[in-house]
Amino acid sequence: MPGQASPGLSFEEPPIFERGAPGRTGASIAPLDVPAVDLEKELGAAFRRDPAGLPEVSEPEAFRHFVRLSQWNFSIDTQFYPLGSCTMKFNPKVNEWAARLNGFAGLHPLTPPEFAQGALELMVLLEDILAEIVGMDGVSLQPAAGAQGELTGLMMIRAHHLANGRSPKKVFIPDSAHGTNPASCTLNGLEAVPFPAGPRGIVEVETLAAALEGAKGDVAGLMITNPNTLGLYESDMPKLTRLVHDCGGLVYGDGANLNAVLGRARPGDAGVDVMQFNLHKTFTTPHGGGGPGSGPVAFKKHLEPYQPGPVVKRAGERFVVDADRPQSVGRVRSFFGNFGMMVRAYTYIRELGPEGLKAVSDMAVLNANYLAAGLRRHFPLAYETPFLHEAVFTDKELEAATGVKTIDVAKRLLDYGFHSPTVYFPLVVRGALMIEPTETETKQTIDEFVQAMADIKREAMENPELVKQAPHDTRLRRLDEARAARKPRLRWTPETPSENQPNKPGAS
Repeated sequence: MPGQASPGLSFEEPPIFERGAPGRTGASIAPLDVPAVDLEKELGAAFRRDPAGLPEVSEPEAFRHFVRLSQWNFSIDTQFYPLGSCTMKFNPKVNEWAARLNGFAGLHPLTPPEFAQGALELMVLLEDILAEIVGMDGVSLQPAAGAQGELTGLMMIRAHHLANGRSPKKVFIPDSAHGTNPASCTLNGLEAVPFPAGPRGIVEVETLAAALEGAKGDVAGLMITNPNTLGLYESDMPKLTRLVHDCGGLVYGDGANLNAVLGRARPGDAGVDVMQFNLHKTFTTPHGGGGPGSGPVAFKKHLEPYQPGPVVKRAGERFVVDADRPQSVGRVRSFFGNFGMMVRAYTYIRELGPEGLKAVSDMAVLNANYLAAGLRRHFPLAYETPFLHEAVFTDKELEAATGVKTIDVAKRLLDYGFHSPTVYFPLVVRGALMIEPTETETKQTIDEFVQAMADIKREAMENPELVKQAPHDTRLRRLDEARAARKPRLRWTPETPSENQPNKPGAS
């Protein structure tokens, strides 16, 4: 099977602090050509009296260390990565080329605006494009992640209410919404009020109306993901947003799943007041590894005064930085945000154009439905409601018949050379397997994945212990993930190896 996992040489690699030797270096530093400075005198209490404890390694040691670590990784550049809701699609390399242009990559973030006109122009153009895509009036590029975009959007909603003499606290969130929404409410001092989606997996007008009726004028807003985390389109959006507006609230639209509706539906046209993009998902900037993310916020005109500052804008044929924003919620990110991500997203959008963006959603929805057509013979769908870019399956029948659980299926997929889909989420589905193939995967890859899932089900029926003990072929076997989460080791400390456990890096 093309792309299937196979045995190979894998090097054990200790932390780089355990490499090298005192005095070893991989750099050539020119003699000091400026007057020497007494650092202790200049820095005072900030002067470091003990060495920093940095590794002292040669260039080959440093280079091999990071290459070997990279070879341990499962990445979108090596194989299918079907995480539902995360939209792990291939990142076109032309984006990387553009972001590495010296005029962008070499631009210091403190460069005066008059010397950074090209970068400021790109930001304004990207804001205009993103606003048009979602039917909004403006965009702030500052937030550095989708979750920070949520936080910022709610800050703007809160500021809007306060400016109008109100201080409502309740934000209504359906159980089909994105998982970070309640945390964003709490961080803003707002109260997350969950309510159930209907039996079709989408929010019912009557359900929301009843929930709002019980708030007694304390409605700050609604947070809704569309398409939701079940991959279903909230077809009653205009009615839902009207209900919230009639109660004096505003609507926050989580744009995490925008990949499904590019060029086909605009949240602003359905009554959404503010929303975030996930540039690393929808517009193919790098995803995962702790960053760098980007979560711009789009908003309607009535929220414009509250956007994060400073604001980059046009002034005739020039571009200026406006720091005089008295109603702004303030800065949410250093400088203007993750600029390299903006360059990548702008390149991607300009490469595709309007028709290309429509094709993205068309292919994403086609791939998801094609995958579901093959896989539903082996794993039942959680809902029969027609879905868009992702499909949610349940393994409750498999567990009842064999004792094999969701996590076992996910681990066994590694032996077939595939990363697992999102598991146990959304929480409203028992034994959930949320799979999103994205538009960048071929029919052949999807067929291979469906076959692997079918093979795992057969193995579970014939030899359940084989699946329960997976993975078998990975560099490391199944780890104690619960202990790692509860007692993480986040800082390296020197250890003296015992005679029984010598620290000898080698091949395995």
